[in-house]
Amino acid sequence: MEAVVKREAARGRREQTKVQNRQTILAAARKVFAEIGFGAATVRDIIRATPLASGTFYNYFKSKEEVYQAIRDEVALAIRPQLREERIKADTVESFISGTFRTFFEFVMRNREDFRHLRHAADVSRFRIDTPEVIAGFDELREDLEAAIAQGLFPEVDADFLMAAIVGVAFEISERMLLREENDAGAAAAFATALFLGGVRALPQKVADSPAG
Repeated sequence: MEAVVKREAARGRREQTKVQNRQTILAAARKVFAEIGFGAATVRDIIRATPLASGTFYNYFKSKEEVYQAIRDEVALAIRPQLREERIKADTVESFISGTFRTFFEFVMRNREDFRHLRHAADVSRFRIDTPEVIAGFDELREDLEAAIAQGLFPEVDADFLMAAIVGVAFEISERMLLREENDAGAAAAFATALFLGGVRALPQKVADSPAG
């Protein structure tokens, strides 16, 4: 029994070390990207910013691109619960739309350095945004829109197209906010919400398929 307890304790320490090492690498990468930019940064620069050996780095990541993707997924994981909570409690179209935009823009402003790194990395390397964590966030938005439509909160519009439009506007406005050093997330959310409220109600509603004759 004592041997089993020791093995479990050792396994727990190894898992904790793995988590700590991974977070150490990600923190170092954030620092390096902020100081010299993603394009100029190398794996060696990231390793030098950690107390870890180069072999340890390669146990977790193969390249700086993989580090970038891990940072991007961490960002997606952090924002998704906040967005979903805001949408689920919405009781009007306006609160659904404004809550989504406000929550996203406030998160971007709180984490502007991460978003600047991600934007620059995408510009340099033309990364895709279809990692599982990011796609899961898009799926959640579409599911919440479908639920809101079913509840009568939204008119019977195409949830997939509306999801894509919200995502596109959110990312494009946040890009401009970062470029302009814009700090007013509330103003940005009000602009995006007014844009959508003027457009959502004018969208063509889906026509139900006629029964087969």
